[in-house]
Amino acid sequence: MAHVGYIGLGLMGSAIARNLMKAGHRLVVHNRSQAIVTQLVGEGATAAATPREVAEQSDFVFTNLPDSPDVEQVVLGTNGIIEGAHQGMIYIDNSTIKPETARKIAAELANVGVMALDAPVSGGDIGARAGTLSIMVGGPQEALAQAMPLFEAMGKTITWVGESGAGQIAKAANQIVVAGTMIAMCEALVLAQKSGVDPVRVVQAISRGAAQCWALDNKPPKIFARHLGPGFKAYMQAKDLKIVIDTGRTYGVPLPLTAVAHQLYEAMISMGHGDLDNSAVIIVLEALANVEVGQT
Repeated sequence: MAHVGYIGLGLMGSAIARNLMKAGHRLVVHNRSQAIVTQLVGEGATAAATPREVAEQSDFVFTNLPDSPDVEQVVLGTNGIIEGAHQGMIYIDNSTIKPETARKIAAELANVGVMALDAPVSGGDIGARAGTLSIMVGGPQEALAQAMPLFEAMGKTITWVGESGAGQIAKAANQIVVAGTMIAMCEALVLAQKSGVDPVRVVQAISRGAAQCWALDNKPPKIFARHLGPGFKAYMQAKDLKIVIDTGRTYGVPLPLTAVAHQLYEAMISMGHGDLDNSAVIIVLEALANVEVGQT
């Protein structure tokens, strides 16, 4: 049994935290909103008032936070993880952030004897609850070996990609494909609907051929029923795509498809739908085509 801290208990983080407890690990939690903390304490976790307190009580500390500045503040800021860190502690970040931020944090923590892993995840809230996430890891392989029992409680596919920041590069690549296939799936449904062909039958026709993908396997029934709640919130998808575009700019890589996907998600946010699922980008495409999928 490991002493584990988890900071950031949103849709993904709370599900991961629960799976760590189910695997028998002792959990200390911290979150800005207290409602989920109260729930997890009722399920056996211990609450901490600050990230520093989490680190003081834990051998492994996870974060799962919205963006790069949030992670940097929680780790390196006042009452941050670094202030409660101790020799041999391992820090693991499940957030999606800039690779250079992951490298900066790893370097600062190394100065106090802490190894850091950037370990963003993919699989959505479904995978988080089921413990079937794909986890892409950057950082020391020695740290990964020690953390592997924790990762195995969270996910099905755990891949060491390379040194610090490599996990975030893999997540950027993941988000290129996620956004691209999500929008392609939505375009296909809108085309079917506008042309007078049943999109349900179109999905049946194409879902086991070359068009098969995670989006097509999981999202159409919810779209047809107009159950568009998250899932993975659209404003977070837009944030991730901005990180991808910035990373492409850093390394001189043009990303034209990703740029279009980013604009579609920004349009969705402007329409007031940023808290819906990332599959709800279909609303933007429906508006452009003047049609609603699933309507007769």
